[in-house]
Amino acid sequence: MRAMKDDNLFDSALTCLLSREAEEKVALTRRAAAAWRARRLRRASATPAVTITEPGRPARLRLVRPRELPRRRPDSVEGRAILFHALTHIEFNAINLAWDAVYRFRDMPDDYYDDWVRVAVEEAEHFELLHRHLAGLGAGYGDWPGHNGLWEMALKTAHDPLVRMALVPRCLEARGLDVNPGIQAKLEAVGDGAGVALLEIILRDEVGHVAIGDRWFRHLCAQRGIEPEGRYRVLIGEYMKAPPKGPFHLDARRRAGFSEAELSYLQGGG
Repeated sequence: MRAMKDDNLFDSALTCLLSREAEEKVALTRRAAAAWRARRLRRASATPAVTITEPGRPARLRLVRPRELPRRRPDSVEGRAILFHALTHIEFNAINLAWDAVYRFRDMPDDYYDDWVRVAVEEAEHFELLHRHLAGLGAGYGDWPGHNGLWEMALKTAHDPLVRMALVPRCLEARGLDVNPGIQAKLEAVGDGAGVALLEIILRDEVGHVAIGDRWFRHLCAQRGIEPEGRYRVLIGEYMKAPPKGPFHLDARRRAGFSEAELSYLQGGG
């Protein structure tokens, strides 16, 4: 296993971030989280942050443009495997995103790092659950390509934690809340009850992850004297080709901190 600097949170986050193989990344994530919770990791004397253009990923994983990805049709075993491969890839990326939120932004309160270390551990748990289900379908991570959209947004938002919180948890990850029920319905229709149960666990936890992004987005807005809902609209306009399209999981978004005004905006109500 990759050596970890056991005395510094940011260096430990970087070690997790750069780890390529899934089993090692999950193990390092748990080790770093345990050390942080035990307050064995400090926030001083870290190596200065650098831009991570390519986080650690399995060497066999090929990245392609989204339109080049295989179709995810759950009405066959192979189609379900492709679907779960895509979900597994999202959760692997989410481990990297959580650790980058720790590594990149160094002037936040301890509660911020408590939150994102917990997210990293839960994303690692999601990855393991999905990867195990994928194996039950006769496939493994890397059997099909994935895309790099989540990390591309991480690079675009690396300059400011306010922008990162607005656009990764509150935009890209919130889309996972919206699409989850539809995927569950398709899996239910083909008798994949185990898959449905996994997605229910992930939905529950991801509401909490989006809520963490909401918490720190609003914290940073308040700290800077910025009206959060107006800034959210501006940032979507600056960074996204268009606002996300529905249908939206309104109840999940409400539980994650979205206001009625924001939900109206997302639904085209101004």
